[in-house]
Amino acid sequence: MKPDRDAYLRRLLALYCGLPHAAARRPFPPDRRIAEQLFDRGISLETIEAAFLLASARRMYRDSQAPPLTPIRSLAYFLPVIDEVLHQPPDPGYVSYLRFKVDLNVQISTDSSDR
Repeated sequence: MKPDRDAYLRRLLALYCGLPHAAARRPFPPDRRIAEQLFDRGISLETIEAAFLLASARRMYRDSQAPPLTPIRSLAYFLPVIDEVLHQPPDPGYVSYLRFKVDLNVQISTDSSDR
């Protein structure tokens, strides 16, 4: 059964805006268009969530000596990781581990004055 388009878009955009490193707290029109394209491609929310978790973990657990990364300002940032997950799906146990390690309820400041 295909998910309802509006419910899919709401869920995807809520996941994106809730990510710790995302600057957007509300989706912008380009993000909505990307979300619509992902729906049209038939990409599951589970795949997208796995990509969000993987990208977030990579940002959070990178070399502490590296310069800080700027906040994520577009859903487009995740498109390569979504494609990666589509071509090489992570083990479900690993996704569960990432869900445990990446606390999506913690918001990292995206205010440029904090840098």
